[in-house]
Amino acid sequence: MLAATPDRTRGALGHFASGVTVVTTATEGPDGPHAHGMTASAFTSVSLDPPLVLVSISTHAHSHRRIDDSGRYGVSILGAGQGPVAHHFAGGAQSPEAVSLEWRDGLPLVGGALVHLACRVRQSHRAGDHTLFVGEVEGLWLGSGGPLVHYRRDLRALAGPAPTAAGDPEAVSVRHRAPAPASVPPQALAPAPVPPQAPVPLPDRTPAQDPGPTAVREHAPHQAPAPAPVPHQAPDPRRDPNLGTDREERPAHAR
Repeated sequence: MLAATPDRTRGALGHFASGVTVVTTATEGPDGPHAHGMTASAFTSVSLDPPLVLVSISTHAHSHRRIDDSGRYGVSILGAGQGPVAHHFAGGAQSPEAVSLEWRDGLPLVGGALVHLACRVRQSHRAGDHTLFVGEVEGLWLGSGGPLVHYRRDLRALAGPAPTAAGDPEAVSVRHRAPAPASVPPQALAPAPVPPQAPVPLPDRTPAQDPGPTAVREHAPHQAPAPAPVPHQAPDPRRDPNLGTDREERPAHAR
């Protein structure tokens, strides 16, 4: 038996394959709402009636305070080709060209994602160095395609139906209603090709040394995601996507 140190615990729990999301929220600024997001794999469904989901956010993350203040958050479930987006919001290799934002129901959401959820915080529970934010789903937008999967600190693509973005006219937009379950044959996790890359140097993330959010980048709302696929990049082995650095995005004309 080994002692459950933070590193060993992270490595052990990394064997649990999960989907990958970007959790977003908005804050008011002098020139309109600002969007903030972070990659998170600690996301789960809690209840169907009422529709409740849960995200686990580090108390050291910038998004923790912002969600606590605003009382709302969005969840974008990433598709198989959105590895660069996951790395971007996890504090790894920056790929601003792969990120587009869509504003729905007052929340920023990642363009091209499989699913968009607009949530209002109903309960919050402190648990160690994280807070569990239970949110009621006030609206959702559906797409289709294979998901992006996190397994042992790596991102893998799972094959699926022809991709459509959340809210695409070809998909169904639903409010307060769970989608009917679909029969999907078991499929093996296919590792996405990862080019060799040197680790990205990252500073220690402690409350006393927190450098604050990165510089604001401009993005136009409702911008279509880049059509050309971007190859996955190896994540920094020292950082789990669930504990990624929070990023700021500011749309040109927020609504």
